[in-house]
Amino acid sequence: MAAIQLEKPAISPLVTLARTVLLCAALALGACAKAGVGDGPQAAAKPLGLFTSLPIYWSESADLHGLLRSDAPPHWALAALRRHGDLRLLDSLGASGLDGQDGLANIATLVMAQPRALSGAENVALDAWVRGGGRLLLFADPMLTGESAYPIGDKRRPPDVVLLSPILTHWKLRLEFDEDQPAGEHVVDAGGIALPVNLPGRLLVAPGSRHCTVQGDGVLALCRLGKGWVLLIADAALLEQHGDPLRDGRSAVLERLLDRLAVAQ
Repeated sequence: MAAIQLEKPAISPLVTLARTVLLCAALALGACAKAGVGDGPQAAAKPLGLFTSLPIYWSESADLHGLLRSDAPPHWALAALRRHGDLRLLDSLGASGLDGQDGLANIATLVMAQPRALSGAENVALDAWVRGGGRLLLFADPMLTGESAYPIGDKRRPPDVVLLSPILTHWKLRLEFDEDQPAGEHVVDAGGIALPVNLPGRLLVAPGSRHCTVQGDGVLALCRLGKGWVLLIADAALLEQHGDPLRDGRSAVLERLLDRLAVAQ
């Protein structure tokens, strides 16, 4: 077993701002703030944030023409997420950007899926948001198996190894990865949820800590932190865009995870 604790510099503010502007233009949204992107007047009352490097809200493409394609099929996870709240796409956590708005201020539930490395300020903001009553569903994959249209080294490519050691350590958790495990998608029983995984990690709780319970041979951890909750999955294979989500049951699994987070107490 080897713990994954690699680090890399956070994306610069200029790159972050450029990405947000591009996303807003590409998605033809009526309004855009650095804090997040709304999904229209028909959305549910409680905001649900999405902070991810995976191609869930937008499709991967090597050029702007491909990004703007209107015939690209939406990711299957979008429908499940929208059923749980007014979906807001976040590009940063906490107060940032030219307007200084806090992207987490009005978010009730946050889904983080293979996020980029967080800055120190973002780690502090995320921890404070959770402890203040926020609910976080976090997919942290130590060996991402989903394919990407972007080559290794491209900043648009999802990180192959999740880089969240500082916040996990603060929450008394450690993410390990068994390099000798066989590849291939299979299902684990994560507290009654049949969760598809592929080269998953293993979550360990620090000795003496009583904030978290671990299930599914370490693939899932549920943590009570202050007034809030974190449901952590040490894999992101569930969110891969392949096959029929209804046949595979992926949409139902994602909704069960969101439901478990919602009723945690």
